[in-house]
Order: sequence, then C-alpha cells, then structure tokens
Amino acid sequence: MKIQHIFFDLDNTLWDHRRNAYLTLKDIFTRENVQEKYNLGFEDFHKEYFTINERLWAQIRDGEIDKEYLRKHRFYDSFLFFGIDDFELSQTLENNFLDEILNYNDLVEGAFELLEYLSEKKYKLHILSNGFKEVTYRKCELSGIKNYFETITSADEINIRKPHPEVYEYALNKAGAQKEESMMIGDDWIADVEGAKSFGLKVVFFDVFNDNYKADEVTVIKKLAELKTIL
Repeated sequence: MKIQHIFFDLDNTLWDHRRNAYLTLKDIFTRENVQEKYNLGFEDFHKEYFTINERLWAQIRDGEIDKEYLRKHRFYDSFLFFGIDDFELSQTLENNFLDEILNYNDLVEGAFELLEYLSEKKYKLHILSNGFKEVTYRKCELSGIKNYFETITSADEINIRKPHPEVYEYALNKAGAQKEESMMIGDDWIADVEGAKSFGLKVVFFDVFNDNYKADEVTVIKKLAELKTIL
C-alpha cells in the first residue's frame, strides 16, 4: 500500500534542538554570571550538561524516571559534576530555559523545503514527539511549520513515550491513519526507529549525528533533502 501518512519526530529531526538549546543556555548562563560566581566556563558546563541531559531523556524514554525528575536534576547534576551545589541556580536555569528556548527557532537544514515538497505531493504530515507537550506545539508554531501538519502529538498526552507501541497506536488513531500507509522519520534509533519498526511502520532513520546505525528494512539518510528521492 502506498505511503500516505508521514510522522515526523520534532527535536533534531525538523526543529534544531541542539543548536537552539545551546544558544538559549549560553544567554542564561551569561546573564546569571555563572562564570564569575563559580569560575566555570560555559563550554565546559555545556559539554557536561549535554551528556547528563541525553542520559536523563533516555531514562524518561525507558520509563525509569518522569519529567519532573529530569527537570529537577539535569542542571543540578551538571553543576554538581563541577563541585557546585546550588539548587536555586539550577532551577533558575531550568525555568528560564523552557521559557526562553522558544526565542530560538532554527530548523534543521532543509526542513522547510522538505515540508513544502511533501505537502505539494499531497502527503498527510504529522508530528509525534517525546518532548514536553507545553513546548512541542509552540515550537511548531513559532518556527513557522505548524500549518504543514494535520496532527501534532506529544507523548505527554498519554504519558507513554516512544518506543512503546501505545504511543504509536494513539498517534495513528488521532491521525486516522493505517499502519500499512504510514511512515516514521526520526533521529533517535531506539525511540523512532526500533519503536516504529516493531509497531509495524515503515521507517527512515535521520542519522543527523552520524551514529551510523543500520538495520534491515530501515532507510538511512544524512540530509533531509534525501527524502525527496524516496517519497
């Protein structure tokens, strides 16, 4: 059966989370005078924060922690790594980060052009994100891509995250889509690729960070523009 519905992950697949988060954190870090207070440079802090944040998101995906735990710990644990025990500062970063990340809305290279191309081809487009519900919709809105999508689904809506089959079931039902006519495109090998594949969807792995993973029946792309040769 021909593909009709395309489900995109959002962060780092279309919306350039890595870049937008980096710029946002740099602003807050500078404003809070962290370097002067604690003699800690931003690049060192960011490198450790990135590692900790990735690990915590993997734990959320695997159901080991909830988002409240992540929000309490990602900055606090990053500071603790450098021997800085300042919970108040960590929460200032956390609260401002979620508010201010929406000031930056860079998209992944080729995202607009691809969405325009797929829309002209009459594909039905959807977002399926593990991100927080309160920011997922606004990221789409503020970056100017919201109108390309028939549905925008955040795993928060049912508190079950990719790769669990229930969230795919929920998203497809919301979209009025059948498995056989649906495809998932994302950058997370476990959440997007393994999850969607085991659920029965066609899958494209957007290898944006050069992980070089491969599997049977998984198409791998390095640039979004490559999808035009497939779809």
